[in-house]
Amino acid sequence: MATTLAHLNTCAAEEFVCLVGPVFEHSPWIAAAVADARPFASREILHAAMCETVRAAAEGRRLSLIRAHPDLVGRAILTAESNREQAGAGLMQLTPEETALFDRYNSQYKARFGFPFVICARKNKKDAILRAFPERLAHTREEEIAAALDQIFQIATLRLADLIP
Repeated sequence: MATTLAHLNTCAAEEFVCLVGPVFEHSPWIAAAVADARPFASREILHAAMCETVRAAAEGRRLSLIRAHPDLVGRAILTAESNREQAGAGLMQLTPEETALFDRYNSQYKARFGFPFVICARKNKKDAILRAFPERLAHTREEEIAAALDQIFQIATLRLADLIP
């Protein structure tokens, strides 16, 4: 549902959180944290404020944000946004072998890092995502937290652009 920056800047805080909250997967606390910083001069400044809120959050809160994301090709019920993003990356039309490979990579990744693999599906297709798993499995936990947050910020950029064309 598209809206305008002018509307977001003037609506009640509760409506702002309701509209902007889904930009970060199951994490409306980020929108709530920036609601009082309105008005925002641009979509980019709103995005920067939200990303800064995440960066300034305690590690546990950042990990909760990463853990709010579903496994790629997982069995979880997806948000409408995640469903569109995974479908656009070709993840809904996999062979049984590809599904098994995703399952194996997801399991290895979660066992190693304790959170799901996050990648901006709208900027990657199935083959690129499959290539990214082994590369990112070689990261340290700290490197991977940073990589996951970077991907989440990219996802948020695109979701915010959908919300505020």
